[in-house]
This record gives sequence, C-alpha cells and structure tokens, in this order.
Amino acid sequence: MDIKNLTTFIYVAELRSFTKAADRLGFSQSTVSFQIKQLETELSCQLFERINHTVHLTEKGREVLEYAHQINRMTRELKDSMKEEVSFGYIRLAMADSLCTSLLSRDFLCFRELYPNISLKIIAAGTEEMFRLMNHNEADAILTLDNHIYNAEYRILREEKVRTFFVAGAGTRIASASSLSIEELLLQPFILTEKGMSYRRLLEERLAELSLEVQPVLEIGSTELICSLVEQGAGISFLPEYVIKDRVKAGTLVCLPVSGLEIHVWKQLLYHRNKWVSPQMERVLKYCVDREFTP
Repeated sequence: MDIKNLTTFIYVAELRSFTKAADRLGFSQSTVSFQIKQLETELSCQLFERINHTVHLTEKGREVLEYAHQINRMTRELKDSMKEEVSFGYIRLAMADSLCTSLLSRDFLCFRELYPNISLKIIAAGTEEMFRLMNHNEADAILTLDNHIYNAEYRILREEKVRTFFVAGAGTRIASASSLSIEELLLQPFILTEKGMSYRRLLEERLAELSLEVQPVLEIGSTELICSLVEQGAGISFLPEYVIKDRVKAGTLVCLPVSGLEIHVWKQLLYHRNKWVSPQMERVLKYCVDREFTP
C-alpha cells in the first residue's frame, strides 16, 4: 500500500474536497482522484460519497481513516526518531480569552528556544466561534472553558473541572462577610468578562433559573485588569480558580462565602477527529497540556 495515497486520503477527508486537497498537496485534481481510486480498488470499498459537489466519508471510509491516522502517526514517529529538529510549522489555536495569560506568561520563551521554527497563532473566541473555526479547518485545535462538551466528531486530548468563585478586594467591607445570600451579592457592583463568554454565560444561565440577573458596571476581556480593579475596591467579580489563586494566596483577593450558587466549568483541549496531527501540532498540544492541566 502506497503511504502517499493514505496521506492524500487524509487530506481529502479533512478538507472534504478533492480540489482543496489537491491545492494543499500541490497535485492536480486528477492525481488526487486517481490516488483515491487506487486506494479504493486496493481496499475493495468505496471511501467517499460524492453528492452535489460535496464529499463525505462512507462508513468504510471512516474506518479506514482511523487506520490511516495510525499508519501516518507511526510513519511520522519513525521519521522523527531519525532527526531531532522539528521543521517549520504554523499552528492555529483558538481558546478562551482568560486562558491566554496562563498559557503564554510563563515558559513560552523556553518553547520558542526548543522549537524556533513553529509559529503559533492564538485566536481568542467564545466557545461557539471556536467550534465554528475548528469545523471549517480555520483552527487546528481549541482550548475551551465552558460546559462539559462531548461529541464523537472531536478528540478530547485532556480535560479537567475548574472551580469558580465570587471575589472581592481584601480591604473591602463585603470581604469580611461570613455568609452571603445571592440577593445580597447582586446588590454589589460587578466587573465581569464580556456577555456570553464561557463562565459569565454559565453564571447568567444559573441566575436566570432563579429569576435573577446581574447588571455589571464594567465588562472587559482582560481578567488581569478585572483582578486589579477588584483589588482596588472598584467592585466584585466572578472568576475561575486559576485566575485568582495567586492573588488569593497573596491576600489581595478574598473568595466570598455565597450559598446556593455553585458553578463548575470544564477546561478541555480538543481537535477534530479528522485532523492530521502534524509533528508541529503535536508539540503545541503537549505544551498546552503541560501548561494548562494539572498532572
């Protein structure tokens, strides 16, 4: 079996187009069609359904794709074992805005030193937009912070539950409260991330179940700035544990004791099941796992 035919098959399956696969591989469309036909003949099965200029995997095609990825991965590992340097690559990672700081603030220089030929594009987006980008092959992988997501179309490389807290500046009056009701909490000025974004959306959905709502005095994407403003006493906020833990430990932020409103979110690193994981993408995914997930 010709490995090149399997590689072409993966590209057609991933891009859902013979034309796009030909452009990406630098082949003519007739060459791509011939290679797929050759593979179908060799395997004695039809790999794609072609209906109204659309290309979809058959059931047998999906089965072959699993094996093709395994063969491609083993071939790549063999080649990688013969050389130490990773060649040039451009990886697109869509992620929740609040995760950008934790991912890039430490160790990124070490990553650059190890893999100077890898260029990384970070796309800050909401969960719905992340999946749109991944489904259209405009993002290679996504790092979400939202409800737990499971879909057979995606591979979950790593996931973990993340706790969320209402926080106030250590010197504020509300920080000394021993217990707070939800109604008392909502009387405070809130500083929150943008409406509709991950844990902010989950908060609003939970409040809506109780026929309540929050009206923030400020909405802004930077969790670092939110923490700074809360420390100054400008208001309270609702943030995930990884954002506030260093400041809580330092004593500048306090987690408020709110009863009846516990909200958990999930951090998940995913990519499409039909995505070919290149050596460059593999390095980036490992970096994300090492930086964002507890051992």
